[in-house]
Amino acid sequence: MANDLAFVMPEITLLLAIVAALVAEMLRRPRIALLLTLAGLLLATGLTLPLLGADTSVFSGTYRVDTLSVWAKLILLPATALCLLLARAEIGGSDREGTVYVLICLATIGSLVLAAAGDSMLLVLGILLTGLASFALVAYPRDERATEAAMKFFVFASVTGAIMIFGLSYWFGGTGSTLLSELSRLETRPVLAATGLIAIVVGLGYKASLVPFHFWAPDAYDGAPVSIAAYLSVVPKIGAILALAQVLRYLPVSGGWPAVMAALAVLTMTYGYLAALVQDNVVRLLAYSSIAQAGYFLLGVVAIGSSSLAFESILFFSAAYAAMNLGAFAVVMVVGRKLDDYSGCGRRRILLGIVMVVFLLSLAGIPPLAGFVGKFLLFAATMDAGFTWLAVIAILNSVLSLAVYLRVVIPMYQPATEPSVPIAASAITVKWVLAVSFSLTIGIGLAAQLLLEGLY
Repeated sequence: MANDLAFVMPEITLLLAIVAALVAEMLRRPRIALLLTLAGLLLATGLTLPLLGADTSVFSGTYRVDTLSVWAKLILLPATALCLLLARAEIGGSDREGTVYVLICLATIGSLVLAAAGDSMLLVLGILLTGLASFALVAYPRDERATEAAMKFFVFASVTGAIMIFGLSYWFGGTGSTLLSELSRLETRPVLAATGLIAIVVGLGYKASLVPFHFWAPDAYDGAPVSIAAYLSVVPKIGAILALAQVLRYLPVSGGWPAVMAALAVLTMTYGYLAALVQDNVVRLLAYSSIAQAGYFLLGVVAIGSSSLAFESILFFSAAYAAMNLGAFAVVMVVGRKLDDYSGCGRRRILLGIVMVVFLLSLAGIPPLAGFVGKFLLFAATMDAGFTWLAVIAILNSVLSLAVYLRVVIPMYQPATEPSVPIAASAITVKWVLAVSFSLTIGIGLAAQLLLEGLY
């Protein structure tokens, strides 16, 4: 047991920080709660570094400590810290401020559990942890729009979660175990394998906002504070994608699941960008953009079991996506939610315009930025797995994405009809997030080779 606990010290450290922050919030000390959660996240990140290269499982095989789970910590823990800084700028001074920091970190623990799940029960636990915390975060403003968004989120999560639990019971019946490593026994039971697969896709697909399980995302992002929308678009999404990768690495390929994932990828990418083309609300535009990006994640999932690039392409794109998407939402906090707010912004605030252009071009996959390298690896993994047609469709969607992101870029450099007034989110914490995200978006792209060598 002591050896097992040593492998989960990052999660334990974060959990202790959450408990301490909750006590600070009870004493009405939200700034101390923020410092405690930030310290816990950074310390947990440091404790993860010695685990690089590990490939084992703990607690009787139920919790994986491998490349996927270790790099999930190295990506999601710092990303959560950036989200806390955004939240501080947006909700600082309001009531229940410290509660928001605690809920964000609890949802992150749920995402880490998903990424390291070696047992179907941990998939359920991860979904519940991320979901319960996320519902409260979306409803935080306590206005009509936020309440409606949170209710839609909750109802959709309840239905998809119930379907997933029901379908997982078939896998338990077919294998006699809840361990994911036992899924190879379903090789001769295709009906049971397909039933469980459908349930997993529904349960994790909703969390990753894959089409057609995405309906909650635009409303939830728009109803929540911008900092919470930024968090939901990155941390739970990546956790769900990595959980899907953990499941499918053990599921027999003969069941035909790569073709199912390929179809979902095409549907998600295409619908996400087409819907984003008609949005005048930048938060909703980025919401549909994040839906489309989830389709790109599936390119790496399709290649699992068929290409050696599968895992490293997913992880590299996860890091790139976290940096550029958080950066784009940070700019939204400063400029505003409406597309009209961006008119002339690039002329008046030159540096802000430059960083927003970099984030959006990276999301589109323009070299030499991080998004390009991430998508290039995903394309390579997909073609290596024999799905060249899928890579071609993904490239065509990247061209379509330019039309989406240029809808924000072009107004930024047109003469403004009237000057927009930046909101109070131009605080020092937002500037830190913009600086870190900008540096990573460029740095990850330029140092791609060194990072790939460090994955293993």
